[in-house]
Amino acid sequence: MIIAHKISELKEFVHQCKKEGKSIGLVTTMGALHEGHASLIKAARAENDIVITTVFVNPTQFGPNEDYAKYPRTLEADAKVAESAGADFLFNPAPEEMYPHKDPTWVEVEGPITKVLCGRTRPIHFRGVATVCTKFFNLTECDRAYYGLKDAQQTQVLQRMVEDLFMNLELRICPIVREADGLAKSSRNVYLSAEEHKAALVLSRSLKHAKEAFEAGERNKQKLIDQVIAEIRTEPMSDIDYVEMYGMPGLTEMGETIEGKALLALAVKFGKTRLIDNVVLEA
Repeated sequence: MIIAHKISELKEFVHQCKKEGKSIGLVTTMGALHEGHASLIKAARAENDIVITTVFVNPTQFGPNEDYAKYPRTLEADAKVAESAGADFLFNPAPEEMYPHKDPTWVEVEGPITKVLCGRTRPIHFRGVATVCTKFFNLTECDRAYYGLKDAQQTQVLQRMVEDLFMNLELRICPIVREADGLAKSSRNVYLSAEEHKAALVLSRSLKHAKEAFEAGERNKQKLIDQVIAEIRTEPMSDIDYVEMYGMPGLTEMGETIEGKALLALAVKFGKTRLIDNVVLEA
Protein backbone atom coordinates (compact mmCIF):
# COMPACT_ATOMS: atom_id res chain seq x y z
CA MET A 1 0.00 0.00 0.00
CA ILE A 2 1.24 3.47 -0.92
CA ILE A 3 1.10 6.21 1.74
CA ALA A 4 1.19 9.80 0.47
CA HIS A 5 0.82 13.24 2.00
CA LYS A 6 0.84 15.54 -1.04
CA ILE A 7 -1.98 16.24 -3.49
CA SER A 8 0.52 15.99 -6.36
CA GLU A 9 1.28 12.38 -5.37
CA LEU A 10 -2.41 11.49 -5.22
CA LYS A 11 -3.11 13.10 -8.57
CA GLU A 12 -0.25 11.23 -10.21
CA PHE A 13 -1.53 7.91 -8.84
CA VAL A 14 -5.12 8.62 -9.94
CA HIS A 15 -3.98 9.72 -13.40
CA GLN A 16 -2.15 6.41 -13.90
CA CYS A 17 -5.16 4.42 -12.69
CA LYS A 18 -7.51 6.22 -15.05
CA LYS A 19 -5.04 5.82 -17.91
CA GLU A 20 -5.18 2.07 -17.32
CA GLY A 21 -8.99 2.12 -17.21
CA LYS A 22 -9.22 1.06 -13.57
CA SER A 23 -12.22 1.80 -11.39
CA ILE A 24 -11.63 3.58 -8.08
CA GLY A 25 -13.42 3.11 -4.77
CA LEU A 26 -12.99 5.76 -2.07
CA VAL A 27 -13.30 5.55 1.71
CA THR A 28 -12.87 8.91 3.46
CA THR A 29 -12.02 8.78 7.18
CA MET A 30 -10.68 10.95 9.98
CA GLY A 31 -8.45 8.13 11.17
CA ALA A 32 -8.57 6.09 14.38
CA LEU A 33 -9.65 3.27 12.09
CA HIS A 34 -11.68 0.38 13.50
CA GLU A 35 -13.71 -2.55 12.17
CA GLY A 36 -16.39 -0.19 10.88
CA HIS A 37 -13.90 1.58 8.62
CA ALA A 38 -12.39 -1.77 7.64
CA SER A 39 -15.82 -3.00 6.52
CA LEU A 40 -16.12 0.00 4.18
CA ILE A 41 -12.67 -0.64 2.72
CA LYS A 42 -13.56 -4.31 2.20
CA ALA A 43 -16.78 -3.30 0.46
CA ALA A 44 -14.80 -0.99 -1.82
CA ARG A 45 -12.26 -3.76 -2.47
CA ALA A 46 -15.03 -6.09 -3.65
CA GLU A 47 -16.40 -3.62 -6.22
CA ASN A 48 -13.39 -1.72 -7.58
CA ASP A 49 -9.97 -2.27 -9.14
CA ILE A 50 -8.34 0.30 -6.84
CA VAL A 51 -9.21 1.39 -3.30
CA ILE A 52 -8.12 4.78 -1.95
CA THR A 53 -8.52 5.57 1.75
CA THR A 54 -8.09 9.03 3.23
CA VAL A 55 -7.01 9.74 6.79
CA PHE A 56 -7.60 13.43 7.49
CA VAL A 57 -8.87 15.07 10.66
CA ASN A 58 -10.85 17.79 8.92
CA PRO A 59 -10.67 21.04 10.93
CA THR A 60 -13.60 22.69 9.15
CA GLN A 61 -16.19 20.28 10.55
CA PHE A 62 -15.30 20.96 14.19
CA GLY A 63 -16.91 23.74 16.17
CA PRO A 64 -14.91 26.02 18.51
CA ASN A 65 -15.67 23.94 21.62
CA GLU A 66 -15.29 20.50 20.03
CA ASP A 67 -12.48 17.98 20.24
CA TYR A 68 -10.37 18.77 17.13
CA ALA A 69 -7.08 19.08 19.04
CA LYS A 70 -7.75 15.94 21.07
CA TYR A 71 -9.10 13.83 18.20
CA PRO A 72 -6.96 10.66 17.96
CA ARG A 73 -4.24 10.69 15.32
CA THR A 74 -2.86 7.17 14.88
CA LEU A 75 -1.50 7.01 11.33
CA GLU A 76 0.76 4.00 11.84
CA ALA A 77 -2.06 1.88 13.26
CA ASP A 78 -4.50 3.26 10.68
CA ALA A 79 -2.19 2.22 7.83
CA LYS A 80 -2.13 -1.35 9.12
CA VAL A 81 -5.93 -1.50 9.31
CA ALA A 82 -6.34 0.03 5.85
CA GLU A 83 -3.80 -2.25 4.21
CA SER A 84 -5.14 -5.42 5.82
CA ALA A 85 -8.67 -4.49 4.68
CA GLY A 86 -7.50 -4.08 1.10
CA ALA A 87 -6.60 -0.42 0.48
CA ASP A 88 -4.07 0.31 -2.27
CA PHE A 89 -3.38 3.95 -1.44
CA LEU A 90 -3.65 5.92 1.79
CA PHE A 91 -3.80 9.71 1.52
CA ASN A 92 -2.89 11.63 4.68
CA PRO A 93 -2.62 15.36 3.88
CA ALA A 94 -1.85 18.25 6.20
CA PRO A 95 -4.64 20.83 6.74
CA GLU A 96 -2.77 23.44 4.69
CA GLU A 97 -2.61 20.98 1.80
CA MET A 98 -6.40 20.68 1.72
CA TYR A 99 -7.12 24.32 2.57
CA PRO A 100 -4.37 26.37 0.89
CA HIS A 101 -6.21 29.72 1.05
CA LYS A 102 -7.14 31.83 4.04
CA ASP A 103 -10.64 32.33 2.59
CA PRO A 104 -11.62 28.90 1.23
CA THR A 105 -14.38 27.97 -1.17
CA TRP A 106 -17.26 26.25 0.61
CA VAL A 107 -19.74 23.62 -0.48
CA GLU A 108 -22.93 23.84 1.57
CA VAL A 109 -26.13 21.83 1.45
CA GLU A 110 -28.91 24.09 2.71
CA GLY A 111 -32.36 23.44 4.12
CA PRO A 112 -33.73 21.24 6.90
CA ILE A 113 -31.52 18.27 5.97
CA THR A 114 -28.51 20.00 7.59
CA LYS A 115 -30.43 21.81 10.35
CA VAL A 116 -32.05 18.87 12.18
CA LEU A 117 -30.40 16.20 14.39
CA CYS A 118 -26.67 16.95 14.76
CA GLY A 119 -26.97 20.04 12.56
CA ARG A 120 -28.99 21.80 15.24
CA THR A 121 -26.08 21.98 17.69
CA ARG A 122 -23.22 21.72 15.18
CA PRO A 123 -24.09 24.50 12.70
CA ILE A 124 -20.86 24.41 10.64
CA HIS A 125 -20.33 20.66 10.74
CA PHE A 126 -21.99 19.61 7.49
CA ARG A 127 -20.53 22.51 5.53
CA GLY A 128 -17.10 21.16 6.49
CA VAL A 129 -18.12 17.60 5.59
CA ALA A 130 -19.57 18.59 2.21
CA THR A 131 -16.55 20.72 1.34
CA VAL A 132 -13.88 18.18 2.21
CA CYS A 133 -15.76 15.30 0.58
CA THR A 134 -16.15 17.32 -2.62
CA LYS A 135 -12.40 17.89 -2.61
CA PHE A 136 -11.71 14.18 -2.12
CA PHE A 137 -14.24 13.19 -4.79
CA ASN A 138 -12.58 15.57 -7.26
CA LEU A 139 -9.02 14.56 -6.38
CA THR A 140 -9.61 10.81 -6.59
CA GLU A 141 -12.06 10.84 -9.52
CA CYS A 142 -13.68 7.93 -7.71
CA ASP A 143 -16.38 5.79 -9.27
CA ARG A 144 -17.86 4.87 -5.89
CA ALA A 145 -17.55 6.25 -2.35
CA TYR A 146 -18.41 4.25 0.75
CA TYR A 147 -20.01 5.50 3.99
CA GLY A 148 -21.48 3.84 7.06
CA LEU A 149 -25.11 4.19 8.11
CA LYS A 150 -24.05 5.06 11.67
CA ASP A 151 -23.49 8.60 10.38
CA ALA A 152 -26.95 8.55 8.82
CA GLN A 153 -27.38 12.32 8.54
CA GLN A 154 -24.01 12.59 6.82
CA THR A 155 -25.04 9.98 4.25
CA GLN A 156 -28.26 11.87 3.53
CA VAL A 157 -26.42 15.18 3.14
CA LEU A 158 -23.82 13.66 0.81
CA GLN A 159 -26.48 11.94 -1.28
CA ARG A 160 -28.26 15.28 -1.71
CA MET A 161 -24.97 16.99 -2.64
CA VAL A 162 -24.05 14.33 -5.20
CA GLU A 163 -27.50 14.57 -6.78
CA ASP A 164 -27.69 18.37 -6.80
CA LEU A 165 -24.18 18.86 -8.22
CA PHE A 166 -24.55 16.03 -10.77
CA MET A 167 -21.40 14.36 -9.49
CA ASN A 168 -20.31 11.39 -11.55
CA LEU A 169 -20.02 8.83 -8.77
CA GLU A 170 -22.13 6.41 -6.76
CA LEU A 171 -22.53 6.55 -2.99
CA ARG A 172 -22.60 3.16 -1.29
CA ILE A 173 -24.20 3.18 2.17
CA CYS A 174 -23.10 0.24 4.32
CA PRO A 175 -24.64 -1.21 7.51
CA ILE A 176 -23.64 -0.15 11.03
CA VAL A 177 -20.85 -2.25 12.52
CA ARG A 178 -21.22 -2.91 16.24
CA GLU A 179 -19.15 -4.15 19.13
CA ALA A 180 -20.00 -7.65 20.37
CA ASP A 181 -22.07 -6.02 23.13
CA GLY A 182 -24.08 -3.91 20.66
CA LEU A 183 -22.40 -0.50 20.96
CA ALA A 184 -21.98 1.10 17.53
CA LYS A 185 -18.33 1.25 16.48
CA SER A 186 -16.98 4.79 16.77
CA SER A 187 -13.59 6.44 17.03
CA ARG A 188 -14.96 8.26 20.09
CA ASN A 189 -15.61 5.02 21.99
CA VAL A 190 -12.02 5.15 23.24
CA TYR A 191 -12.97 8.17 25.36
CA LEU A 192 -15.48 6.13 27.38
CA SER A 193 -14.55 4.74 30.78
CA ALA A 194 -15.49 1.11 31.41
CA GLU A 195 -18.51 2.30 33.40
CA GLU A 196 -19.58 4.74 30.67
CA HIS A 197 -19.19 2.06 28.00
CA LYS A 198 -21.48 -0.26 29.94
CA ALA A 199 -24.01 2.52 30.42
CA ALA A 200 -23.93 3.40 26.71
CA LEU A 201 -25.27 -0.03 25.80
CA VAL A 202 -28.70 1.40 26.55
CA LEU A 203 -28.55 3.15 23.16
CA SER A 204 -28.52 0.06 20.94
CA ARG A 205 -30.83 -1.73 23.35
CA SER A 206 -33.48 1.01 23.22
CA LEU A 207 -33.31 1.20 19.42
CA LYS A 208 -33.63 -2.58 19.18
CA HIS A 209 -36.73 -2.52 21.36
CA ALA A 210 -38.23 0.30 19.28
CA LYS A 211 -37.67 -1.68 16.11
CA GLU A 212 -39.31 -4.71 17.70
CA ALA A 213 -42.32 -2.59 18.63
CA PHE A 214 -42.47 -1.24 15.07
CA GLU A 215 -42.30 -4.73 13.60
CA ALA A 216 -45.08 -5.78 16.00
CA GLY A 217 -47.32 -3.12 14.46
CA GLU A 218 -46.66 0.17 16.31
CA ARG A 219 -46.82 3.00 13.77
CA ASN A 220 -47.17 6.05 16.01
CA LYS A 221 -44.01 8.13 15.66
CA GLN A 222 -44.20 9.84 19.04
CA LYS A 223 -44.91 6.64 20.95
CA LEU A 224 -41.74 5.04 19.57
CA ILE A 225 -39.69 8.16 20.33
CA ASP A 226 -41.07 8.31 23.88
CA GLN A 227 -40.32 4.61 24.36
CA VAL A 228 -36.65 5.15 23.44
CA ILE A 229 -36.36 8.25 25.65
CA ALA A 230 -37.90 6.44 28.62
CA GLU A 231 -35.51 3.51 28.28
CA ILE A 232 -32.42 5.71 27.94
CA ARG A 233 -33.43 7.68 31.04
CA THR A 234 -33.30 4.48 33.10
CA GLU A 235 -29.51 4.83 32.77
CA PRO A 236 -28.44 7.60 35.22
CA MET A 237 -25.22 8.39 33.32
CA SER A 238 -27.05 9.32 30.13
CA ASP A 239 -27.57 12.93 29.01
CA ILE A 240 -29.88 13.03 25.99
CA ASP A 241 -29.17 15.53 23.22
CA TYR A 242 -31.95 14.32 20.94
CA VAL A 243 -34.14 11.37 20.01
CA GLU A 244 -35.96 12.17 16.76
CA MET A 245 -37.49 10.58 13.68
CA TYR A 246 -37.49 11.75 10.06
CA GLY A 247 -38.51 10.35 6.70
CA MET A 248 -35.98 8.87 4.31
CA PRO A 249 -34.53 9.79 1.97
CA GLY A 250 -33.85 13.43 2.77
CA LEU A 251 -34.71 13.60 6.49
CA THR A 252 -38.17 14.94 5.72
CA GLU A 253 -40.75 15.95 8.32
CA MET A 254 -43.27 13.22 9.07
CA GLY A 255 -46.84 12.98 10.25
CA GLU A 256 -47.71 11.09 13.41
CA THR A 257 -48.18 7.81 11.54
CA ILE A 258 -45.08 6.19 10.06
CA GLU A 259 -45.45 5.46 6.37
CA GLY A 260 -42.68 4.28 4.09
CA LYS A 261 -39.11 4.54 5.40
CA ALA A 262 -38.07 6.41 8.55
CA LEU A 263 -34.87 7.08 10.47
CA LEU A 264 -35.05 6.91 14.27
CA ALA A 265 -31.86 8.65 15.41
CA LEU A 266 -30.37 9.70 18.72
CA ALA A 267 -27.42 11.51 20.26
CA VAL A 268 -26.58 11.00 23.94
CA LYS A 269 -23.65 12.03 26.11
CA PHE A 270 -21.96 9.77 28.63
CA GLY A 271 -19.53 11.84 30.64
CA LYS A 272 -17.86 14.10 28.07
CA THR A 273 -18.38 11.71 25.16
CA ARG A 274 -21.25 12.28 22.74
CA LEU A 275 -22.41 9.16 20.90
CA ILE A 276 -24.84 8.79 18.00
CA ASP A 277 -26.80 5.77 16.84
CA ASN A 278 -29.89 5.01 14.76
CA VAL A 279 -32.19 2.43 13.30
CA VAL A 280 -34.06 2.48 9.99
CA LEU A 281 -37.75 1.56 10.20
CA GLU A 282 -39.41 0.39 7.02
CA ALA A 283 -42.85 -1.16 6.72
